[in-house]
Amino acid sequence: MPVIKHPNQRVGVFLDIQNLYHSAKNLYKSKVNFKEVLEVSIAKRQLIRAIAYVISTESGEEKTFFDALTKLGIETKEKELRVFFGGLKKADWDVAITVDSLRLAPALDAIVLCSGDGDFVPLVEQLKSMGKQVEVVAFSKSASSMLKEAADDFTDLCENPKKYLLKSKK
Repeated sequence: MPVIKHPNQRVGVFLDIQNLYHSAKNLYKSKVNFKEVLEVSIAKRQLIRAIAYVISTESGEEKTFFDALTKLGIETKEKELRVFFGGLKKADWDVAITVDSLRLAPALDAIVLCSGDGDFVPLVEQLKSMGKQVEVVAFSKSASSMLKEAADDFTDLCENPKKYLLKSKK
C-alpha cells in the first residue's frame, strides 16, 4: 500500500551517490539524472535538507559534478577515495548517512534514502520505530530486497529509466 505524501510534510533526502552511480553504470551504461531523482524524492513536499555523499579523487575531475549538485540545492559532503596497499579502493559513506539521518530525524516527517544498499535496513527500522516515514529511491534491479521490504515506500528508478538517466552525448 503506497504511503500518503502531504505537501506540508518535512522531508530530508540522503543521496548515496556511489550506489546510484554504479547501479546506473552497470545496469544501463549511463549516468543518473539527479535533478529527476531529487524531484521524485521530494514529491512536492517541503524539503528541509538534501545531502549528497560524494567521493573526491586526487585529479579533482568530479568538481564540475559536485557544483551541479549544489546548483540543484543539494549539499555535498566529500570524502577522499582511499587506496590501500594492493590497489584496493574504499570510499564508504554508510555510517555518515546513518548518523546524519538520525541526527536530522527530529526535524523531519519523512526520510528519503536514495540507495539500494541493504546495509541500511537497520537504519530504516530505527527511523520507523521513531515514527518517521521512510522511503527508498533506487534501481530495483540492483537494490536489496530486504531494504525494499523494510521501507514504507519504494520508488523504482528502473520503471522509467529514460526519466532518471542522462542522455548520452554521442
